[in-house]
Amino acid sequence: MSFRHSVDDDPDGVGQDEPLLAADYSRSSSRPSPTSDTMRASSLASFRNYWLASVLCCGGVLFGYDSGVIGGVLTFDSFQNDFRFGAFGPRSETSVSSIGVGIQQAGALVGCFAVWPLTNRLGRRIAMMVCSLIFCIGVILEVINSHSLSTFYVGRVICGLGIGGSATVIPIYMSEMSPKDSRGRMGSCYQLSYTIGILISYWLDYGVKFMKSSSTQWQIPIGMQMLFGALMGLGMLTLEESVRWLLFQGDHERAWKSLTWIRASDSEEVRAEFEEMERGVEVERHATAGFSLQELLEWPNAHRMLLGFGLFLAQQSTGSTALAYFGPQFFSLLVGSSGNKDLLLTGIFGAIKVVACFTFVTLVADRFGRRTLLMSGAAFMAACMLTTAAVVKDRPPPGGGAITSAGIATVALIYLDIIAYNCSWGPLPWPCTSEIFPTRIREPGVAFGVGSQWLFNFVWSFSTPYIMSGIGWATFLLFGVFDVIIVIFVFFCVKETAGKTLEEINALFDSPGSETEISNPPWKGISRQMQPENTLELNESHGSSSVQGKSAKYIE
Repeated sequence: MSFRHSVDDDPDGVGQDEPLLAADYSRSSSRPSPTSDTMRASSLASFRNYWLASVLCCGGVLFGYDSGVIGGVLTFDSFQNDFRFGAFGPRSETSVSSIGVGIQQAGALVGCFAVWPLTNRLGRRIAMMVCSLIFCIGVILEVINSHSLSTFYVGRVICGLGIGGSATVIPIYMSEMSPKDSRGRMGSCYQLSYTIGILISYWLDYGVKFMKSSSTQWQIPIGMQMLFGALMGLGMLTLEESVRWLLFQGDHERAWKSLTWIRASDSEEVRAEFEEMERGVEVERHATAGFSLQELLEWPNAHRMLLGFGLFLAQQSTGSTALAYFGPQFFSLLVGSSGNKDLLLTGIFGAIKVVACFTFVTLVADRFGRRTLLMSGAAFMAACMLTTAAVVKDRPPPGGGAITSAGIATVALIYLDIIAYNCSWGPLPWPCTSEIFPTRIREPGVAFGVGSQWLFNFVWSFSTPYIMSGIGWATFLLFGVFDVIIVIFVFFCVKETAGKTLEEINALFDSPGSETEISNPPWKGISRQMQPENTLELNESHGSSSVQGKSAKYIE
């Protein structure tokens, strides 16, 4: 993250003057009375918080919708005829499915990292609006009936750039603006909106399947993406910039204005929150001073990086990502491909995902340990996948539109599998990854984890059509075996972080002989013990600080 000034830019004291700024900015505003005005301000603050979440969740709906809509569109005869590949047989269909889905994930991988300099230099709002514009340009290229797969693929890549960038900025922006007592709930709304987007796409695909076979049949579901992309971009015009980003830029006046807008108040409580944010920004400036990428390769930082990488590799290897993208194709393996049963079952599949994710957010999230949920979820998914593979091998769908008891049983198993996923591996890798990194390396660490998520999303979305075409029923066996391996991975490699402070989590990764100790902000009057070769000298009497050596290693 780029900052306007360094640790040594405050020679008179670390953060000594900023708290006064908060008071200065608030004196010009009238204080609400502790009666109806206070209640009105509280209601307005709640409305603005949920409005912010709604605007940002358009990005989640966009991500989910775009992920789910393509699988159904690729099965339409109208789409295959317009782009002139259906007549070349299954091999051509497999190739288009693989490239059409996978190439967008490649774009999202690039967008995930390309957005960092943009959001750090121009702010969260501008970055989100740019992502929205890029995405809408991509949709235009997709929806034009150009009869050219190359043009369609270019549109998919451009859409991926917008999705990858927005999916990176949204969680950061939401966490920086949300009140601390509702941050977890508002953050979980993004995952929930993702499943809602998938649900909408599945049922829209199912609905347009009954239309007359024409270009409009596939253009409607593809074009609907622009609605969510435009709503996200236009909605950003109604929001204020992130308070913490403004503080990092040294713009305390705009930061105070942004905070009082989202809290709808300039009360003492809000002033105290602002001062706490100012101090937190100074802590992060000190914690990241002199950072070098080489530190990421040093143990235990390398341990954290590998764990974040492994969590998202496991998440994408459960089989649920492949099911989300190619639901109709998977259900065709279970009940045959005649009629619209595959699209109908995919629509029900999407509804179950929403219910399961909502249940996790409201009832499950903080009641059990991370390891317990991850291991039990993977074990349950392994049982579902392995049983499905055995049933499909022994009793394949007879064809002719007939639905057998074996087909019903395998569909039920897939539904149970996705319930387990959305109560474990769907939502949990995100908080697990953000928890294991200390402040000093949190930004590159989380970026590495999110990047690996997009990487393996691309790997599975690109390879799944070829796997299904090549081994058929054994696709379920493959994912079942991976789920078993994931259970072993969690048991031996994943540490329990639920219910622990960030300091306690950091201590889990420190080697027994580590000389690094928990650091404290200098204004609390507690001296810091640092490693001899990388010392941070604090002159407590004058409030000044200077960094010597390459870096100073902290535990948060």
